[in-house]
Amino acid sequence: MATEISSYKKSKYEMDLCSGSIVKKLLIFTLPIMLSSMLQLLFNAADVAVVGKFAGNASLAAVGSTTALINLLTNVFIGLSVGTNVITARHFAAKEEKDVSQTVHTSILISIIGGILLTIIGIIFAPMILELMGAPRGVLDLAAKYLRIYFLGMTATTLYNFGSAILRAIGDTRRPLIFLIISGVINVALNLLLVATPLDMGVAGVAIATAVSQCISAILVTICLVKEKSSIHLDLKKLKVHKEKLVKILKIGLPAGIQGSLFSLSNVVIQSAVNSFGEIVIAGNSAAANLEGFVYVAMNAFHQSAITFISQNVGAEKYKRINRIIFIALGCVTAVGLILGVGVTVFGEYLLKIYSSSPEVIDAGMLRLKYICAVYFLCGIMDVLVGILRGLGKSITPMIVSLMGACVFRLVWVYTIFQIEQFHTIETIYWSYAISWILTAATHTAVLIILRRQLKKNWGI
Repeated sequence: MATEISSYKKSKYEMDLCSGSIVKKLLIFTLPIMLSSMLQLLFNAADVAVVGKFAGNASLAAVGSTTALINLLTNVFIGLSVGTNVITARHFAAKEEKDVSQTVHTSILISIIGGILLTIIGIIFAPMILELMGAPRGVLDLAAKYLRIYFLGMTATTLYNFGSAILRAIGDTRRPLIFLIISGVINVALNLLLVATPLDMGVAGVAIATAVSQCISAILVTICLVKEKSSIHLDLKKLKVHKEKLVKILKIGLPAGIQGSLFSLSNVVIQSAVNSFGEIVIAGNSAAANLEGFVYVAMNAFHQSAITFISQNVGAEKYKRINRIIFIALGCVTAVGLILGVGVTVFGEYLLKIYSSSPEVIDAGMLRLKYICAVYFLCGIMDVLVGILRGLGKSITPMIVSLMGACVFRLVWVYTIFQIEQFHTIETIYWSYAISWILTAATHTAVLIILRRQLKKNWGI
């Protein structure tokens, strides 16, 4: 690929992912992503704790009932930010600075337009969508109020996601972590101020705190890009959608976004099956799933890293290096998944006591941990394979495989095997996870082998 005469300075936050020790750089790159995700979970848990303790059960139910809808509406644009990461990383590694700049300005404008669109949808249609989802009548008004305020900050959310994707593309995962820490701390402080004091604003206070913190993170990432002297410099006067870059971003990002949204829909069906076993199982399942969330985001950090590492090396035409990245990324996610997954399972009884003192709830939670968390590394392998394929420029195929293997399979399982009397148990539902991960990971591996054979002639790998 042709390089251009540089008119930019090298950022001190840049990381060259195309040379040097892969293991060392992968861990340095991945750790801030891992910490960011875990901190986000902790901040979200603090939100729930504040509203549950100081605003009551109705407010807690109202906030909880909106999670699936928020994920459904936002996952498309989170997926598009993956496209931004891939395309920016490729052009950056190839030193195609004009293309980097066009990708940055196209992405930021997409994030603003998308955020405004989501805000309009959320404000106008929130009550209607919540009713269609079967939100309890007693919490519908509170949930609608929460959503309408929450979606006022949606432009900020999309702007932060796209801005962070751009920074990760040049190897910078430190500044997004700093921005998250600042906004997260402010979010928790505002929650306490607006909900746990005489102001007593309930769900409105939680929503305002979230929207304000989202705006702060968006402002920080925007200032960062505006002040940046490297090729990802943002000039707000030059915001423009470049058609060629938009097409490339959509090609990678749209399938990822669709996959995320459809996964949200399938999870609603799975949760409905779990709900049929009553309060004890629901509570134990929820507590265990919360613990698993920390294991998942730790593994998913390697998924995000694989996308950027592969993308940069494709852009720099370091094709032989890609083989080592694939094996090292898979090895790292397997090790982390096994250590954390087995560790959480072994110490599960002590950890579950954080959520409940009921022996029955703890037993129900341990059942899920033994069937799912202990083998969670399989999910990590599946996700990293998806990241590798997307980094190689393939997004539709992994989307189809993931939806069929981890989404459609589980739905079919629930409506067939689970309906047989002797298999109508919570264990049957839990078995579907491990089986779907194995099937999906195996198919992704086959796709990767076929793809590498196709690319071998051109790339020599």
